[in-house]
Amino acid sequence: MKPLILISNDDGYQAKGINDLIEMVRTLADILVCAPDGPRSGQACAFSATTPLTLTLRHKEDGVEVWSCNGTPVDCVKMALANLCPRKPDMVIGGINHGDNASVNTHYSGTMGVTLEGCMKYIPSVAYSLCDYRADADFDPLCPYIQRITKHVLENGLPTGVCLNVNFPLLSSSTSQTSETSYKGVRVCRMSKGSWFNEMMRCHHPRGYDYWWMVGHYQNDEPEAENTDRWALDHGYVAITPTKIDVTAHQYIGDFKQIFES
Repeated sequence: MKPLILISNDDGYQAKGINDLIEMVRTLADILVCAPDGPRSGQACAFSATTPLTLTLRHKEDGVEVWSCNGTPVDCVKMALANLCPRKPDMVIGGINHGDNASVNTHYSGTMGVTLEGCMKYIPSVAYSLCDYRADADFDPLCPYIQRITKHVLENGLPTGVCLNVNFPLLSSSTSQTSETSYKGVRVCRMSKGSWFNEMMRCHHPRGYDYWWMVGHYQNDEPEAENTDRWALDHGYVAITPTKIDVTAHQYIGDFKQIFES
């Protein structure tokens, strides 16, 4: 029996990234896709508590089944595990995302929501993202890396409570630090420190009221830190960040015990 991979995303089942991903990994496993019926970027780990959910079969052929759901990326994983998977998946994949999910974007990302949900279900899980927001982004250079990482995880699993956040830089002369046409290699690195600013753009409606668009600019707070995902991406490397479910600040437990338990 071939392994089973559950795939979802936050760009929708019709996005080029998820459809290219299917073609990259379909030789490695049977594929079950359950993805949103439209874009759901920025949903993180949100799920639908008050909205009824529906499933629609979009495509079925030997070894590949594609469903859409009207909910969030996490809804899609929950729905697939509860209603669609013939057995527990051997792996959950989020992506391929159209856009950057490095640094603090990890916390906002619906792609990472997919991966964290799989990890919380004790399924080896990986997120793949390309730093290119274009609908027609070129995912071909990612293929050998995605196949290698996916094959390794299928064969060896991941530590309990740990998933992988994999980001690929945009290969073009327009990038700030590199004009490479191929990746320099892989860096296993930590999440970089950064923040978003000027996030709200105020506009005035002709009918007399104000409204706001969510916009913003990202600031890398440690651009010279070579052990970070942002540095790796800015210098042409594929960035792999092992990411934990447990967000406890273990090193401070003793300090707060002395304050609050005394």
